[in-house]
Parts: sequence; C-alpha cells; structure tokens
Amino acid sequence: MIDRIRGAVLVIGTDYLSVDLGPVALRVVVPPQVATEVRLGSEVELHTAMVVREDGWTLYGFTESEYCQVFEQVQTVSGIGPRIALALVSVLGPEDLRRAIESEDLVTLTKVPGIGKKGAQRIVLELKDRIGPSLGGATSAPARAGESWRAAVAAGLTSLGWNAREADAAVDQLAGRLDDITDANNPDVGVLLKEALRSLDRS
Repeated sequence: MIDRIRGAVLVIGTDYLSVDLGPVALRVVVPPQVATEVRLGSEVELHTAMVVREDGWTLYGFTESEYCQVFEQVQTVSGIGPRIALALVSVLGPEDLRRAIESEDLVTLTKVPGIGKKGAQRIVLELKDRIGPSLGGATSAPARAGESWRAAVAAGLTSLGWNAREADAAVDQLAGRLDDITDANNPDVGVLLKEALRSLDRS
C-alpha cells in the first residue's frame, strides 16, 4: 500500500499528475482542482489510495488526507467505484458530502453525475453511521469558490466517461452563458453539471 508520495511534477494532465520519485515516476489520478493548482517542476505531496482491478492498478492522490479518507469510505458502498467516488469528493468535497449524508439530503447527492436516487439512498444507508459528523462550517470550497466550478464540472463529466477535450468544450460553453443558468457569484455546480450533460447529449 502506498499511503503518500512526494516529488516534483513532471506532467500535468486534466485529471492526473506524473510525479518524479527519483528512479521512477508515478502517474496519479487526481481531482481536476488539484491538477489546476500545481505547476510543472514544483514539489507536490499527495495522500494516496491504490485501487486494484483485474485490468490494472491505479493510484489516486489528494492534497488533503480528509479527501483521501472519504474517497476510500465512499467506495465501500455497494455499486460505487473509484470514478464515482472521485466525482463525489471533487464536486461536493468531504464536508458537504458528510452534511448531505447526515441530513439524508438525496437531492444534493443526486446532483453528482452517476448518482441516481437509489445510489444516493445506498450511500446514506451504508455510510450515515460511519463517515463521521460534519463540522457544520462553511460550504466546501471545491463546489463553490469562484472559478473552481469549472474544475468541478469537468471532474463530473470525466467521471462519466467524457474525454478531457469534450469536458473542456462543455465548460467553455457554460462560461459564456453562466448568468443565464445560475448565480454567477455562487454557481450551483449541480445545475451546471446537468446543463453540461444536456449540451453534450445534443452534440
């Protein structure tokens, strides 16, 4: 098990980083927010979770241990794999996710692409007593702060299988009519994700 890595960033992708560990470089899947924050050549430290499947091993990384912990917990829910777990923590963040589970807020959970009503009910049922209490503080930054809605929407789209180019194009379309879709000062990521999916379905 690889719990944490530290090294220089060699490559930055839409949803991954290649991190130089000396004799080897590891490709780590990260939330798009993380990929937009780092710079080539800078040192990064990531808390990691290894997901092993028959077709390969994938390392997921987060700059905060809380994100990594919640990412792993969400995958214990039946029917939730790593891509959906990544979308949940990327779009909602740990605090909003805990709050939604505590309050059985299915509406918030189903705003995440890939989560339907039954999936949201399973998440509440299986995690309510295990994910820990919310801190009751401000709304989590990944889904609300400034331009970070772009990364959150892109994360949701790529988690559903759209490629990075398609996701970026859909986000650019939303940016041009943001005021018509949501409050530009406090964008609703769930509304934006659904609108992006509609635009992709029409294309």
